[in-house]
Amino acid sequence: MERAEGRTGVPRTIAGMVGHVTSSPAAPLGSLPSWVTLVRAPNPGPMTLDGTNTWVLRASGATECAVVDPGPLDEDHLAAVARAGSARVILTTHHHPDHVQGLARFRALAPDATLVAGGDGSTVDVPGGIMIRTMATPGHTADSICFVAEANGEQIVLTGDTILGRGTTVVAYPDGDLGAYLASLRRLAELGQVPVLPGHGPALADCGAAARFYLEHRLARLAQVRQAVAAGAATAADVVAAVYADVDRSLWPAAELSVRAQIAYLNSGGAPSERESPVSPPKLDRP
Repeated sequence: MERAEGRTGVPRTIAGMVGHVTSSPAAPLGSLPSWVTLVRAPNPGPMTLDGTNTWVLRASGATECAVVDPGPLDEDHLAAVARAGSARVILTTHHHPDHVQGLARFRALAPDATLVAGGDGSTVDVPGGIMIRTMATPGHTADSICFVAEANGEQIVLTGDTILGRGTTVVAYPDGDLGAYLASLRRLAELGQVPVLPGHGPALADCGAAARFYLEHRLARLAQVRQAVAAGAATAADVVAAVYADVDRSLWPAAELSVRAQIAYLNSGGAPSERESPVSPPKLDRP
């Protein structure tokens, strides 16, 4: 994989990381709503799972659609997205290259589409009866946004890398922030049993369950980091060696980003209460 620098100042091989995965944070969704199409980019790997998910939202009988995260700069992929519907609006969940590297090229393929950069709570209407509401969910990155979409009485939430279809995500320090991420997860948990369309991996049936899984994971990891520091780990790399000893070393750079975010959170005075901390931390094998 090419080692090019991204906007955060960390290698793109790290900036786009989503974490090592072995399990799902919630039950998979049986089938997508009729107005949702998945076009998966051909960029699978340990950090992108099956590839980046580009989501196309198009109401039955409509020709115009919304496109969420055009994906990497891959001509065949972008052409497939363009064929899925006439893009009226384009939305992006965050700035990492595996989600937006192909944005400029896709805009050339869909010259009538508007790039939407709405603030928290703003809404977008897509012809045919689809309404999309933006939801600021910083943490994985400072600019991470989720989109709650509704049509035909059905509701879904598109989560980018904030919640994945398998495993957990990286808090990409210094752009990412653990305190903000925990707050975003609590906010997503309030959505309840709404299907999740993630940036990587399969769709999930229950946003509330997935968000609570992520909260438990993060609080358990935080407890491990605190214990490692108390035991004498002096640097983030030392903490990674202690806490992630059973994780493939190829994933340690991603783990170090999350550890740096956790250390910054602890140094700022942030800490989970006893009520929030899991009594028996789950087995953790992900950053």
